[in-house]
Amino acid sequence: MSASHSKRLINSVQDCVDENLDGFVSINTGIRRVIGHRIMVREDYQDVIKEGKVSIVSGGGSGHEPQTTGSVGKGMLTACIMGSIFASPPSQEILLAIRLVAKHNPAGCLLIISNYTGDKLNFGVAMEKARQEGIRVGSVTVGEDCALVSQDKSAGRRGLVGVSVTFKLAGALSEEGRSLEEMIPLLNNIICNMGSMGLSLTACTIPGSGATFTVADDEMELGLGVHGEAGIKTLKLKTAKESVKIVIEHMTNPENRYHIKLSNRDRIACFINNLGGTTNMEMNIISGEILTYLKDTMGVVVERAYSGSFVTSQEMCGFIVTLLHVDDTLIGLLDARTDAPIWPHHLLSSVKKDDRRPINVELENVEVETRDIDAIVFKTPDDSYLMYDIINNICKSLISSEARLNLLDTEGGDGDCGSTLSKGAQVLLTMLGSKDNPGLPVHCPYLLSLSVANIAENYMGGSSGALYSLMLTSGANCVKDIISPTSWHQALHTAINTIKRYGGAELGDRTMLDPLYAASEVIKERMGKDSIVSVLKRAAEASELAARQTANMKARAGRASYVSADRLKEADPGAVAVALWMRAMSDTIEKYYS
Repeated sequence: MSASHSKRLINSVQDCVDENLDGFVSINTGIRRVIGHRIMVREDYQDVIKEGKVSIVSGGGSGHEPQTTGSVGKGMLTACIMGSIFASPPSQEILLAIRLVAKHNPAGCLLIISNYTGDKLNFGVAMEKARQEGIRVGSVTVGEDCALVSQDKSAGRRGLVGVSVTFKLAGALSEEGRSLEEMIPLLNNIICNMGSMGLSLTACTIPGSGATFTVADDEMELGLGVHGEAGIKTLKLKTAKESVKIVIEHMTNPENRYHIKLSNRDRIACFINNLGGTTNMEMNIISGEILTYLKDTMGVVVERAYSGSFVTSQEMCGFIVTLLHVDDTLIGLLDARTDAPIWPHHLLSSVKKDDRRPINVELENVEVETRDIDAIVFKTPDDSYLMYDIINNICKSLISSEARLNLLDTEGGDGDCGSTLSKGAQVLLTMLGSKDNPGLPVHCPYLLSLSVANIAENYMGGSSGALYSLMLTSGANCVKDIISPTSWHQALHTAINTIKRYGGAELGDRTMLDPLYAASEVIKERMGKDSIVSVLKRAAEASELAARQTANMKARAGRASYVSADRLKEADPGAVAVALWMRAMSDTIEKYYS
């Protein structure tokens, strides 16, 4: 299909996500939007706390409606957080939602996380912070995609329709009064017995942008995700019957790494999902073919069948089929009553049934009290001036490289890596202020690290924002009590390990870790032997080489790991960005000491 911009019935690209939410709560008046935030809650969320039931929280990017917002209601989610289009919600928003529905809930809070890097990182940040505040919080990560065939390491199974199914089952368990400790292993076992696979006739477009990939008029894409990434294989266009056969055969093929096992007389529930642009006629035909194939060819017993939009990818024309092994207990959970619109019906307020205007919620008593922090500061103003120059030049480097990084990101991502980093850098530059009157604590490395981490988290957004926030937050403690070359290197080392722990990437996975690790090794080897200028210059050169070498690596983490290797010819944009700021830092320090 054409990659030209699609027509949209919106008012503006900038406001479409918020206006989407406002329109949604105008229809579903039993759901409230938190003022000033993209957080949606059940109007009776306080009853969940009073009744001693576990609060259920999740979230995701806009463009997948009704998966997140439509899943709020009794018997499903207590609250959800919406990100920008196809982007994970910011960790600070997630934390606010957790505080709102769980700060005073002794039963605790369950986070349901879709197995995408950005979601795992941002929910991970929020969960760690919530636990530090004494909130009982646990999580399950949903990844049930059966598309991947390679045995190589990747970012793992994507969360698709199974995320919505998990919402329903978790909500039903909460309504039964199950504890957080009971729910987590039950849900993890359910997720392991579920599988999904998608097929599309078209790509999708993001408001204001073109198509994310191309599907010819006589072709279809097999095994795609819901974030605009291409599938694992392009096929010639088939009939509905042939397409269903291809999808289910792939899902159940034991030679594929992630397959779902089906045996004769197995009891299953089937969910047939409209990706957003498939007509009702097509969906009815596809549904009939799927149920016929499952019963007649596979010999399974379809105990429950559902058809509709559980998760969409804007206007993508296609479907996802999800299969879940069930028993009497799971059937009971699926049958349990829910008010959530996704199933689908409108949730009307018990207070104002005849009024379509939304009743919003103000955040009260959910902010953490600030406290004084005792941390070491630079001994001389010159050190503070140098730190100012380093931050200033790093920001300018990232801003000037926006177009280059975006172009690199079109291969394995959604083409916004440069814009994401530039956005954060512009905010940071504004907040930095002047050298004589800085707006950030450039005199204190610990406080500066935390300040920049918050800027990355709140203004940069996406996986990059979460990764840099984790890096800076974890590394900050290393320069809290002592400032030395050793402590700075320890901060970098700690940051690398934190990224590995939360992001799931390793050295050689074609990510930002590769140049970070290369620089760290040079510093470790040369520190104490060469001058600081020489060490950092070598570290910058090592990071640049490592970034270039990612062009020849196989992606095994992040969104690029879902893209065919033959489509990845250029260097990883996140790795290039690291090399850019390493070079900016090195050049600034060299100029200072020259």
